[in-house]
Amino acid sequence: MSSRPGRVALVLHTHMPYVEGFGTWPFGEEWLWEAVATSYLPVLELLDAGAPLTLSLTPVVCDQLEAPGAMERCAAFLRDVRSASHRLDVDGSRASGRPDLADELQRAAAEYAGALARLEAIDLDLLGRLRRHAAWTSSATHAILPLIATDAGVRLQLHAGIAGHRARFGENWAGGFWLPECAHAAWLDPLLEEAGVHATCVEFTDVLGYGDRRHLTPLRSPAGPLLVPLDRATTDLVWGRTGYPGHGAYRDYHHRTTHDHHPWANDREVYDDARASAQARADAADFAARCAERVRDGGLCVLTFDTELFGHWWHEGPRFLAAFVEEADRIGLDLVHLDAALADADSEPLPQDWPHITTWGEPHTLRTWSSPAVAEIAAGQRAAELQVLCAGPAAGERAVRELLALQASDWAFMVTRDLAGDYPLERFRAHRAALEDTIGAVPSAEPRVRHLAPHMRIAPLLEP
Repeated sequence: MSSRPGRVALVLHTHMPYVEGFGTWPFGEEWLWEAVATSYLPVLELLDAGAPLTLSLTPVVCDQLEAPGAMERCAAFLRDVRSASHRLDVDGSRASGRPDLADELQRAAAEYAGALARLEAIDLDLLGRLRRHAAWTSSATHAILPLIATDAGVRLQLHAGIAGHRARFGENWAGGFWLPECAHAAWLDPLLEEAGVHATCVEFTDVLGYGDRRHLTPLRSPAGPLLVPLDRATTDLVWGRTGYPGHGAYRDYHHRTTHDHHPWANDREVYDDARASAQARADAADFAARCAERVRDGGLCVLTFDTELFGHWWHEGPRFLAAFVEEADRIGLDLVHLDAALADADSEPLPQDWPHITTWGEPHTLRTWSSPAVAEIAAGQRAAELQVLCAGPAAGERAVRELLALQASDWAFMVTRDLAGDYPLERFRAHRAALEDTIGAVPSAEPRVRHLAPHMRIAPLLEP
């Protein structure tokens, strides 16, 4: 039993693959605009109100939010596309004798109008408003670091991502780094420490055991970084297969209208916003109580979620978060920023014979991103890396940016989960072809990934 009072840190990992300029509906930029409207703006509001949450922003999502013209296109999507698509479904519902669905769709349309108003109120400068909350960063394009072929390739992803974070958010970065997909291998630790990383979250569920109290204690790597286990047993109360978002009162994400709207609840009733809000408050109270019980005897309970879960995937997620913060304060649960907690947290040394490669994937291995189903991507990423590395500085920045783009973890993830049709393979193959076309060539036109990793340096490719 620890003598230190128990604490809870909730980390929001904000990530979107590089879709700016690469398609609209059903796959492409619309993903980003939806995340802005339904997740990023509500979370910003919560953070501005003082919620002690830890925000991680991947460099690639920042690249897109600051790309010239991107937020103007987002505003146009909210103003024109979403208003028109709701109107079509409202008219269709009334014509088919479903005024109840039409009423809900009309109410939901007002939420997008509200998001547009909030975006315009900050002069479309979402990234600027997130600046004071941006605590943790990640690799340049969310690459699976244990699958990168060389130390030089890892350095490129690390340096490009961290340089971008420092350039945007200042030099007061405390060294918090989100390992993409929580993919960790012990051989990465010296490279992380070399890059200035002092703490990262890891998925040790299968190593330590589901629900084991050792998940409440950070581990010190011999190379330096603190390895902070995420507490899967508590996180699963929200994100597990039977978690809160599955309650019947909440909006059904999967059942859609002709124009991609969601006027139904999970129990197939017409969505009732008041009923869902009441359920979110009840679930937040239950979650706060369970978190308090988890740390009753001390320890640091680290909860990690994709930011996009709150709003985009789970419509009521922002309301749940706000109610959770309020309830934690009411019951005296010590909800803290992760950097502050780690500054004086109890820790234990990582066993010297630690052999494990771990991820949050199912199972907790690299299989999601390196298996026969995604062999073309896994092998192609490493082959392209070696090709660029052999070319050295002659490869040119365009080819290196195409390498970063095709190294993203998202393409294999979407193929494995069958989430986006042919889009991920098409994107991967296009970046691979562009790399082949541009490596060592004199640039003749702006590359499509011109806004990707603007603070990248090729120097890491030249280091031994």
